[in-house]
Formats: sequence, structure tokens, C-alpha cells
Amino acid sequence: MIGYRFSNYIPEQSQEGEPFDQLLKIFLELITITSGDVSETMSWLNNLDRQYNLTTDDYGIGDFYEDLKKKGYIKENPQDGKAQITAKSEGNIRKSALEEIFGKLKKKNRGGHKTPYSGTTGDEFSTDRRSYEFGDSLGQISMTDSIRNAQINHGIGSFSITEDDLEVYEKEYYTQTSTVLMIDISHSMILYGEDRITPAKKVAMALSELITRKYKKDTLDIIVFGNDSWQIDIKDLPYLQVGPYHTNTVAGLELALDILRRRKTANKQIFMITDGKPSCIKEGINYYKNSFGLDRKIVNKTLTLAAQARRLKIPITTFMIASDPYLQQFVREFTEVNNGNAYFSGLQGLGDLIFEDYKRNKKKRM
Repeated sequence: MIGYRFSNYIPEQSQEGEPFDQLLKIFLELITITSGDVSETMSWLNNLDRQYNLTTDDYGIGDFYEDLKKKGYIKENPQDGKAQITAKSEGNIRKSALEEIFGKLKKKNRGGHKTPYSGTTGDEFSTDRRSYEFGDSLGQISMTDSIRNAQINHGIGSFSITEDDLEVYEKEYYTQTSTVLMIDISHSMILYGEDRITPAKKVAMALSELITRKYKKDTLDIIVFGNDSWQIDIKDLPYLQVGPYHTNTVAGLELALDILRRRKTANKQIFMITDGKPSCIKEGINYYKNSFGLDRKIVNKTLTLAAQARRLKIPITTFMIASDPYLQQFVREFTEVNNGNAYFSGLQGLGDLIFEDYKRNKKKRM
């Protein structure tokens, strides 16, 4: 008799691999939180080991540290003996962030983003078909559909195929995109008992790894802004820390627009991750600061840059990690002036929001 047999579920044994691999995952997570400080990371790892018994009598934290050196994840400075992570660790941190935030992606030789345009000189075949036109390549011809048309039009007895029988696949254009990611590193990013800078770093690392793997023709520039703003390399992200800074959004936007002016791509966009209000601008060599509220002098300069970006057809997407109603009102006004997008998000799901907006902006020519 056909039926079902039920039994108690016995989960499969964990396939975590060797002790080193298990500890490495924790190490890469901690090294991001400690901004690349190997000594602090190993201290945290020791504390976790005492609490959760991560190691055994056969393989301890000391063995793991030696393996990190042997396998090229860390190196010790010959002058002072201080350990630091290597380029291998930096790459693994970005890969880990990509898998955590965007899921595992297969590497492709050619990356791109679809636009609504199609034609004979696009980059990749679509599922749409049309009649043959002069200039279409032989590779575009849909042989199955063309032979079917010939049989319908001329019969099976005396098979022949003409130009009118041919159907070809449409081609979709792909467009390059230049993105600037702005990260707020003002002091409030670690205030109120919440670490906001680590998720921001992870998102930046995941986005950079995604573009490197899947959208090779795109560019990603990363800038940080506090009292001033400056550009950082992707390899610098694990070491990023907040400072005793105010929030000079104007300086960040000025640098972002300057970078994008030099890019010769069709699509340009700015992503800004921040948790607070603009509270600082620079006047000559001096700083004008007001952290008590939305200062009209600072706000007006910020809105002026939002309008300037709109004239340049550069949308700004703001990811506001704050729930204050008056701050949300400012972001709405900023977004309306720029004709961009705004998300009032917690840290949970921040990566998904950025990825979806990134893909959405790729489907059109600005």
C-alpha cells in the first residue's frame, strides 16, 4: 500500500569544517566591529571562547592565531610586533559581507543593468522577438521560429525560407552606472548604545564586492563625512571609525558631485547613509556648527546642493537611520528638492534597501 511513513526528525550534523574555519568566521565578524584591530579582536575572541567553549583541548586560540599568520590572514610588524590584517583578510571580509547582505552570487564575466531600450546593437538577447530587419546579425535569428514561419507560409512539401519568414531576438542595452556612497562618521553613529557604523561599513563592503563581481563596468566611489569629507578606498572600509565630528552634509555632497562630474557614464547617483541632521558647514578655514536643531543657515546650503544635483540629473537616495519626526520632515523636503528617494530605516534590512534601489536606478537612462 502506498502511503507515508513518519519518524522523528534527526537534523544533519553541522558541516562547519575544521576548527580554524569556524573560528575564522567569528574573527572576520569581530575584526569589522573593531575596525581592524587584531589585538582587540583576539581579546574578544578569548572572552567568547571562555563563555561558549569555541575551542577544544586539541585546538586553542593560540593555535588559531598561529594559523592566521601561516595562512596569510594577519602579519606582525617587524618593528613593534603589532599584528595587522592583510589584503587576504580584507577580501574575505568583503566577501563575507556580500554573502550576509546580498546572498551568494555567481561571478560573471560581464555585468550590466537593463534599460528600457532595445535594438540591434544591444549587449544581451531578450525573450522578445520581431521580424528581421536589414543589419540584424545572423546570431540574432531565432531558427526555430523562422523555420516554423516558413512551413506555415510555404507548406511542408517544398520547403523554402525567405527574408519575410525570419524572426530575430531583440537585444537589450545595458548601461554603465557611477555610484557615490556617502557614509556619515559623526559621533552620533555610535551614541545611544547602538553601533550604527558597523552595519554601514558592511553595506559598503557588500556593495563594492557586488559591483566588482557582477557589474564590472560600473564604478563605486566611497566618501565619508564628519566635520569635513574625504574619499576612501574600498580596502580602507574595515578600518573605518567614527570621530568626534559634527555632520557636514554639505561637504559630503560637494565632494560627491565633484566626483560624478568627472565620470562619463549615463547613469549617476548618490547613496547617503546618515543618522542625524546636518549640523556643520565650513566657512573659509572656520567651521560653523549648531548641533541643537535644524539651523536655517546649514539647511539652506544643504537644500541648494540637492537642487544642484537635480539639475545635473543625479538622484540622491537618503537612508535615514533615525525616527525623529522633525528630522524625517527635513529629509522629505531634501528629497522633494532633489526628486530623489528617501528611506527611514533601522539597521535591519539596510542592505536590501540599498540593493533594490541600486537595481531600480539601473533600469533607466538618467
